[in-house]
Amino acid sequence: MSYLDSLNEVQRKAVTHTEGPVMVIAGPGSGKTRVLTYRIAHLIEQGVTPHHILALTFTNKAAREMKERIASVVGPKGDRVWAGTFHSIFARILRQEAAKINYPPSFTIYDRDDSKNLVADIVREMRLDPKQYNASGVLARISSAKSNLITPKMYAKDDDLVLYDRMNKRPQIYEIYERYYNRCMQAGAMDFDDLLLQMFRLLDENTEHVREKYQRIFQYLLVDEFQDTNYLQYAIIKLLALYKGSAHNICIVGDDAQSIYSFRGATIDNILKFEKDFPETVVYKLEQNYRSTEHIVQAANKVIQNNNKQIPKEIWTHLGVGQRIRMIKAVSDVEEGRLIASAIVELKNRNHLEHKDIAILYRTNAQSRVFEEQLRKQNLPYRIFGGLSFYQRKEVKDILAYLRLTINERDDEALKRIINYPKRGIGKTTLDQIAERAVAEGVSMWAILTSGGYASKGKLYAFVQMIERFRKKANDSTAYDAALMVARESGVYEELRQDTSIEGISRLENATALLDGIKEFVENDIAEDADIAEELGSIGVSYVNSLDRSLAAYLTNIALLTDLDTKTDEVPDYISLMTTHTAKGLEWKSVFVVGLEENLFPSYLSMGSPDQLDEERRLFYVSITRAKLFLTLSYAGSRYQFGQFRYNDPSRFLDEIDEQHFETTVERRGKPSLPEPKLLMDRPSRKRDFEPRINPADFKASPTDHIAEGMEVLHMQFGKGKVMAIDGARENRVATIQFDEGVDNERRIMLRFAKLQIVE
Repeated sequence: MSYLDSLNEVQRKAVTHTEGPVMVIAGPGSGKTRVLTYRIAHLIEQGVTPHHILALTFTNKAAREMKERIASVVGPKGDRVWAGTFHSIFARILRQEAAKINYPPSFTIYDRDDSKNLVADIVREMRLDPKQYNASGVLARISSAKSNLITPKMYAKDDDLVLYDRMNKRPQIYEIYERYYNRCMQAGAMDFDDLLLQMFRLLDENTEHVREKYQRIFQYLLVDEFQDTNYLQYAIIKLLALYKGSAHNICIVGDDAQSIYSFRGATIDNILKFEKDFPETVVYKLEQNYRSTEHIVQAANKVIQNNNKQIPKEIWTHLGVGQRIRMIKAVSDVEEGRLIASAIVELKNRNHLEHKDIAILYRTNAQSRVFEEQLRKQNLPYRIFGGLSFYQRKEVKDILAYLRLTINERDDEALKRIINYPKRGIGKTTLDQIAERAVAEGVSMWAILTSGGYASKGKLYAFVQMIERFRKKANDSTAYDAALMVARESGVYEELRQDTSIEGISRLENATALLDGIKEFVENDIAEDADIAEELGSIGVSYVNSLDRSLAAYLTNIALLTDLDTKTDEVPDYISLMTTHTAKGLEWKSVFVVGLEENLFPSYLSMGSPDQLDEERRLFYVSITRAKLFLTLSYAGSRYQFGQFRYNDPSRFLDEIDEQHFETTVERRGKPSLPEPKLLMDRPSRKRDFEPRINPADFKASPTDHIAEGMEVLHMQFGKGKVMAIDGARENRVATIQFDEGVDNERRIMLRFAKLQIVE
């Protein structure tokens, strides 16, 4: 049977329509991955050379699965398609073209810890308050700027950005951003955002006609999960897709109803405006769901219809009516955990499910505790996703820092981490002197270390000579041989061996596992490299460089791994616990979506913005469509949040599902039989359709520490009011506000969560 014969009519059209711009709107469980991979296979079958196809994904795992499916249709030549994440593909190109943007080909890729450490160093150098200029907060601001194509110079000239920082008592963020940007370039390092920003810069500046070169190479572009792209990613796509003024052959696949990553910079506007940017776009809607039964699918349809911005579609299924949705109402979060654990036992016994068929999804990581406790009491095995990554463990990062410095001597963050580990008598004072001089002279710490008398000093000299030996080994051998030498001769391996505690043995096992992983990377089959290079001609070097087994190639590979990429394909028998964001793209026979309460799901952070509330609803839509056969929704009438005991209303999302889809209608109707809460965290009234009383365009929240008793304030939902009293201290300050309208017009709001504008 031909691969095309396995597709439904709409899927087949989306696969075979290969020329010009195409948008595939793919509902949950509609065969999106099949359409994407078969489209690539069809292009190759029609005579398109594989290396002229670029497929961009959001995880390396998705790219691997894509290549495997393509190979099942067209054979080994499917491996020659450029398929990978935005970051991995762009890192490959940037290494080839690095000199054109003043970077070394062996540039380091900073992880979040490296970036935070650098920001913290800059804050100290500028003698700023580290509490006011928290490294994580500053870095988030810088990341947001980069994702929106705002350079340091542009940031400093943007009155709105500068005013916002002043209002938040961080007026020098623009200067920190400029220093951070320059220091990364000086260190020959890029953070994750830079892999996008520098790629845009490479194409936009078009030095030596680089843009035309890659437009000719990538004759067919495919983008998976397009709704998750940010402004910068889409800007790069347009630079590649618009060749000599006309639209390239670009196909995007996504679902506006599953756009849930605005906190990472993703914008739903990209998919909503695609047809405007590419007027000749042909749209195909994949509306048949192959995952879930009818009650689940229809409930999802009803929920998402309440959103303002969307591409209309009606998901349907032929998998039968199925089980109705179960609703669990608990008095407290502890009881919710107990009821869920009992429901899982009942579900397993009645329907013969395995643990791996079941997932518990929650809005925030903090909710996992009560479920862990109750699952343990029932002896139910579970695994929490989203914990500490293997590559974030100290012993692993120590070895990786040695490897990073080995290939890039300008990597100051790596040097600072390992220059005195294991201890070799190089004191903090000496290190601070080197760092200060490097900043003053605008060079790397290595440049200072190897000049001006430092190189002749015994301990520093020995360190420099050791790194030089590692560098020579790395240049002359594979990544594994170099890494083995580093682990042994640096003293790290021996240091770990000396600790015979259970924790110490575990750390040594992690270090050994890292070396095993490097060996596996080296031994991957690359027999076809020479043939590929010959076939690709002028771009052969770039392609084969991505397949080499050098230390630089290995470090690039692991720097770009995502959490999902590091999971094995084998699924042991455990219940999965994770946030609703983490669950995207996954599926289980039975799903429990818990904590469905106002101010929790939807989050209190979304209450002041219709757009954010729409995203919360999309997140709920994604959550319930993970279920194949059984869906259970639950909420607790009370729980501890932010150290406060509070009562909760059921989530508005529950009211948006028709009664006919529930087993019963009792639990979801009305409020819990508990006292009405007096303390609110910026909670709106329970209107089904959220309509702010204040025009969002005119509203600007004031800093909470400026709000004082007697002031008049505006609230997006409650309108105008007067602050009657403020009690509590610091982060626990609570305002009593008398609002002008409404029966229940006096409210107590915790200020650190409030969005209030002072009336001047």
